[in-house]
Amino acid sequence: MATGTKKIDELAALLEKTGGDAQRLEVVRRTQKFKRSWIELAEALTKVRATKGYARWGFEDFYDYCGRELTLKRATVDKLTISYNTIQQHAPEVLEWDGVAKAIPSYDAVDYFSRAVGPANEPEHSGEDGAPTGKPRKGASAPRDPELVREMKSAVFDEGTPIAELRKRFDPVLHPRPKGAEHLESLTKASAYARKLAEILPDIDGLPEKRVRKLEEELGALRENLEALAEPLREQVARAQKRMQKPPKVPAAQAV
Repeated sequence: MATGTKKIDELAALLEKTGGDAQRLEVVRRTQKFKRSWIELAEALTKVRATKGYARWGFEDFYDYCGRELTLKRATVDKLTISYNTIQQHAPEVLEWDGVAKAIPSYDAVDYFSRAVGPANEPEHSGEDGAPTGKPRKGASAPRDPELVREMKSAVFDEGTPIAELRKRFDPVLHPRPKGAEHLESLTKASAYARKLAEILPDIDGLPEKRVRKLEEELGALRENLEALAEPLREQVARAQKRMQKPPKVPAAQAV
């Protein structure tokens, strides 16, 4: 049994035995059922943050409570609560599903949708105490085309598409890559592998020293060839990225 799971089970047993705070026990129980029903846990965490129950239980702030008592990382807590808020805004009917007749989408999938929708439609990022800061989340996109949002919403909530398939399907649209970027990435990886191999060769017992030196020379030459191919691509991709980041020009007649 994982350490975090064991701790949660022991805490639940202790609170039940000692008649602990009812809300506190309820959150712990929902953490136990986290993998089966993340929505229940997300709902409970949202209420704890709103009521500041963590202060009543002696914790410094919301994230301190989630980390020390529930063994949940801050990134996980944010993903859960924001995904829950996203469902409330975009697909409240999901909150009525039992997870059997109709599968509940994973919080990773809902989080992906939330980031794609953009800061205009997603909950505000939280500060140390869990309160909204008014700042967009890290990695959030600009607001998207309504048709794309509808397509993504259907994929996440109606089709129950897994996160890996969502990325494969929508990443090319959400995060387009300039021409040559994939080739450059392959060259960079190959160069890194060649460097790593050259570094570990001398530590391998049984290889003739002469053979090691020859391989190091060949790998060095290979890296030079790869760098020669990568250099012009690097400049090309950098220019393309700058062009992609520039907002489109608005004709003078349309400017407000």
